[in-house]
Amino acid sequence: MWEEVKLEGMPGLSQEEVNLKLKTEGYNELPSPDKRTIFTIALEVVREPMFLLLIACGSIYLVLGDLEEALMLLAFVFVIMGITFYQERKTENTLDALRDLSSPRALVIRDGQQKRIAGREVVTGDIIMLKEGDRVPADAVVLSCSNLLINESLLTGESVPVRKVSCQGVLDMHPPGGDGLPSVYSGTLVVQGLGVALVQATGLDTEMGRIGKRLQSLETEDTVLQKETRRVVLNMALAGAALCVVVVVVYGLTRLDWLQGFLAGITLAMAILPEEIPVVFTIFLALGAWRISQNNVLTRRSQAIQALGSATVLCTDKTGTITLNQMTVRELMVQGESLEVNTQERELPEKFHPLVEYSILASQRDPFDPMEKSLKEFGNLTLQDTEHLHDEWSLIQEYPLSEELLAMSHVWRSPDGQEYLIAAKGAPEAVADLCHLPEMELNVLQEQITTLADQGLRVIGVAQGRFTQKDLPGEQHDFPFQFLGLVGFLDPLRPQVREAVAECYQAGIRVVMITGDYPGTASHIGSEIGLRNCDQVLTGPELNQMSDEQLKENIPEVNIFARVVPEEKLRLVEALKARGDTVAMTGDGVNDAPALKSAQIGISMGGRGTDVAREASALVLLDDDFSSIVSAVKMGRRIFDNLKKATSYIFAVHVPIVGMSLLPVIFGWPLVLFPMQIVILELIIDPACSVVFEAEPAEEDVMRRPPRSSRDPLFHPWTIGISILQGVVVLLIVLMVFVVAFYGGRGEDTSRALAFTTLLFGNLALILSNRSWNKTILQTLRSPNPALWWIMALAVIILGLVLYLPPLQSLFQFGVLSPTDILICFLAGGISVLWFEALKATKFSLKPPAK
Repeated sequence: MWEEVKLEGMPGLSQEEVNLKLKTEGYNELPSPDKRTIFTIALEVVREPMFLLLIACGSIYLVLGDLEEALMLLAFVFVIMGITFYQERKTENTLDALRDLSSPRALVIRDGQQKRIAGREVVTGDIIMLKEGDRVPADAVVLSCSNLLINESLLTGESVPVRKVSCQGVLDMHPPGGDGLPSVYSGTLVVQGLGVALVQATGLDTEMGRIGKRLQSLETEDTVLQKETRRVVLNMALAGAALCVVVVVVYGLTRLDWLQGFLAGITLAMAILPEEIPVVFTIFLALGAWRISQNNVLTRRSQAIQALGSATVLCTDKTGTITLNQMTVRELMVQGESLEVNTQERELPEKFHPLVEYSILASQRDPFDPMEKSLKEFGNLTLQDTEHLHDEWSLIQEYPLSEELLAMSHVWRSPDGQEYLIAAKGAPEAVADLCHLPEMELNVLQEQITTLADQGLRVIGVAQGRFTQKDLPGEQHDFPFQFLGLVGFLDPLRPQVREAVAECYQAGIRVVMITGDYPGTASHIGSEIGLRNCDQVLTGPELNQMSDEQLKENIPEVNIFARVVPEEKLRLVEALKARGDTVAMTGDGVNDAPALKSAQIGISMGGRGTDVAREASALVLLDDDFSSIVSAVKMGRRIFDNLKKATSYIFAVHVPIVGMSLLPVIFGWPLVLFPMQIVILELIIDPACSVVFEAEPAEEDVMRRPPRSSRDPLFHPWTIGISILQGVVVLLIVLMVFVVAFYGGRGEDTSRALAFTTLLFGNLALILSNRSWNKTILQTLRSPNPALWWIMALAVIILGLVLYLPPLQSLFQFGVLSPTDILICFLAGGISVLWFEALKATKFSLKPPAK
């Protein structure tokens, strides 16, 4: 491919030079407007409602003269700030890592070798290689090019691409927008041709940096879940504010102590405020994207994580995704005679020499494409001692593939300049068209193609032509071609594909293969990987003859689409979506972008994909492996499951806290919970819902159940109802312990200590119980989750300090509890979730009822 541009004498920078430039010049990136500094995060923490409520409580304690309580509360303020700040920084660092991964790729020459790197690692002096579909990674001047057209609308607003030329040794930059100039600019798009350029400026020194443009690879936008979360938090905050006012008024009127009334009202507001929900949502999505990236899938848009669990159809291309894209020549066919070969073949019948000879001449001299690599390796092995290798010939013209003709040709000149020949290869029907074969020969050729395709081989045709050079014609059709034969390539399957397809079917996900290969090849590969209905294949031409309604009717039973060009993928996506499917679609080329953008989950190829495809997609497959997509779907289901568990726990645990803040005011009892007790509980609740549940392993049946409907809300009324019921039972148990102790003569402080201890153990029981809505606590204890035990240990240590350390015991107004009291509280907290465990043990379905 790169033979059209001159690469000789371009060794590029050494790694030592690159490292030095990175230290002195910095990375090739612009400051992201979404990147928050330490001070920005600290300011956001200070403005949180919970923080302001704690400050208000501390102020009231100071007014009341309770200096120790005020100082302790303010100390807890900084502890809460520290936890929140740590979580926010962890999230921000995760997003930074993802931005680094998602930066545009750049192909550079370093140490004499072609190397693909992150665009941010490009430095001045780098030699970059540009091709159709790439984003230019930095400002540079063109050293060599072939038909190079670049869209500079990002800088100029002009959508018409401009032509670029070689700099002819003058390394001056020119303003963007000029036609026929050698300058290329960071962020602009290569729409046609090839080029090699020398980097002149990076980062803020580029044209984009100077005019203040900001590029952002990882987009942040309001998703359905974010809107749903915001609505729930707002409603709960409004309800909390209303109840807070009621408590202040009732307390003030009935006990004539307005300061204590304000304290009780603020305590209730702290108990109701669900500040954990937005934190949990942010952390789960950020860490979820990071976990998915560990499976070689990069998340570019957060809504893709939510959509993954709802995917009902995975549309994948074949070459490089299902197969390894490691072509080997397996069979040759000349004039109806077939020859099966292998990689160790060293002798080839003379009859097949021209076929191999011209297939190599129709390829690049230093090939990058796996098919062309295999042809050259095979030719070097079998034609080494013959006259059929033409290393000394000169390439004078190339006719590339086009949408109209899926064949390419190379025109060569002999060393003495006396002989010219042309070699063509491509889709057999396109090469046959170049040769103007009569209908009878076309029918025979079609039978030969089918024979090879039915073996799962990828088939190309090869043709030759000789001529006396005058003026080279503008089109391949103007040459006199002779059809030489067919070459069949074997592309091995990826090892885990069959298991991944079977896992998809178990998960209720349909797998659709879309390929440009022949129906026979596609059907053979489909049967090898376990696709259903492999005998039903719909081709691109057949698809084009159907109306949208006909396609919608035919598409449910067809899982293989062959001879499909990228533009037809969009129709397939739209037809599947019209049936109500949630579609994941893979693609790698510029023309795949519309289909990738239309699909709910667009997946571009990280290895062979263009930047245009990556920018149109929601996910980037870093290793181009189909099984990685399935792993990402599994991870997406796990993330959503764990998000539901965390939110269920949050709703459940807030009920007894709210109840024990509100009921004592209504019934005239001593206050059970003060702001300090709420803060202590938050020290457990915050990391539990954001760390413990995020780290929870996937359920065993996560890939043995149908996809979740994309219309199912996270906060389903049924789920919220069960969560609240869990909290109500804990509240009743805690309330019973307090009432029995208080009216049994244990005193106010001891009754408060008993209620708080029971509430804390009930909180821990809720954590354990909500780890799974399918398995009991005893069953989930076998699943590893180190964060769980850290939280449990933290809770026990905190409880021991506030109960038995005299200064803290006095501050929290707790009485001394005996070991028997602790045991009673422990059993009471455990009993509070027994009913829920019993439902799980009897396999009672806790899922929302079907509509």
